[in-house]
Amino acid sequence: MRNLLNFLIRFNNLIIFLILEGITFYLLATGNNYHNTRVVNGIRGLTQGIETKINNARNYLSLREINENLASENIALRNSIERLVKSDNSLFFSVTDTIYKQQYNHTSAEVIENSINRQKNFFTINKGTLQGITTDMAVTSFDGVAGVIVGCSENFSVAMSLLNLDFRLSVRIKSNGYFGSLSWDGRDYQHAALGEIPQHIIVGVGDTVETTGYSAIFPEGLTIGTISDFERRGGDFYNINVLLTSDFKKLHFVDIIGNLKKAEKVELEKQFK
Repeated sequence: MRNLLNFLIRFNNLIIFLILEGITFYLLATGNNYHNTRVVNGIRGLTQGIETKINNARNYLSLREINENLASENIALRNSIERLVKSDNSLFFSVTDTIYKQQYNHTSAEVIENSINRQKNFFTINKGTLQGITTDMAVTSFDGVAGVIVGCSENFSVAMSLLNLDFRLSVRIKSNGYFGSLSWDGRDYQHAALGEIPQHIIVGVGDTVETTGYSAIFPEGLTIGTISDFERRGGDFYNINVLLTSDFKKLHFVDIIGNLKKAEKVELEKQFK
């Protein structure tokens, strides 16, 4: 109580001034239509500004949930497209076959661990065998190929990144159809090397590189990147550098692709190897 009295005594002039200033402002605002309108508009603008800031903050905090919902919707659309489009390319199918000619199914996952600065890089996703993930499933990002599943537990899976010296992928140049083998040389996380492309064909900077579909893991036509440069060093093949479309520093939500006919294909090919 003594502190309060001391405070009032010490700042009595300032307190009286603020009270009188408030009374003056009130009389000015209520006694004149012009000033009343300006005050109301000013308060309204301030309130709207504060509400906008609050809404922006709420929207930012909900971005994670929005991204997860978008990833789920994207996977559902891919599965629907796979069922509808593939059935049109078949001359024969059984009406009792519930999946018709669907060859690939899709599911989304979140990357929870990733590396790009090693010679053999891997990343971990938050789904495992309980969610239907198995080894040798393809992993793609929003804009390109990311890797392949090499190990699973019940709730997590580890994928070999494209940025791994052991990673090999059959790809082709979209403009001419010639195919070769894509690998990573361990130097730049944004580039990979394309080999086995003969020098008698025409290659251009900017040509799109995509998957061939020859493997039992990756579907045909997935974007890998574009040719950034190439050269001849003797021999029969180009040395081609490919700028990857996947940004592995921002790898977050991924698409896991399972080949429903993989076992049949592998078993048949074994008979002739």
